[in-house]
Amino acid sequence: MSAKDDGRLDLSAVLPRLMRLGAVLNRSQLAERAVDRIGIPLDRPAVRVLLTLRTAGQPLRVGEIATRMEVAGPHVTRHLHELERRGLVRRAADPDDQRARLVELTPEGGEIAGRYLGTVLDWLGEAVADWSDEDRETFGRLLTRFVDDLTAHLTDVDDRAT
Repeated sequence: MSAKDDGRLDLSAVLPRLMRLGAVLNRSQLAERAVDRIGIPLDRPAVRVLLTLRTAGQPLRVGEIATRMEVAGPHVTRHLHELERRGLVRRAADPDDQRARLVELTPEGGEIAGRYLGTVLDWLGEAVADWSDEDRETFGRLLTRFVDDLTAHLTDVDDRAT
């Protein structure tokens, strides 16, 4: 009896599909297409900074942005300079620590992040439009659980290795 026949997850069949999903997202240039659609020339890291701030719903320190993006702080700082120059983000004093600075979206930055997010969400929604409500809910719940659990597990593996 194979893993497939007894109801267990066949991870050897899942891995190629995960790799294909990554390739589809990169090859389709989803981020680049969405930027073209909204008509604002931004590179992918700049968009990620804007989306990180948008989804946080509050100003964040540079280190928190970097943590949420899973990159090094200097990487974020480099992009923040350009976004600030373009008037899409601004820095403000942290009310809890006057030595620290917070980064927040400007109204224009928030509007651009919203348009980008709306475009991508529309495309994702169109991809599952023919799915039942139950299938969409199950997919969302299980994908979230999988990503969270895999991230936590790989963090544990990294922690044990150091």
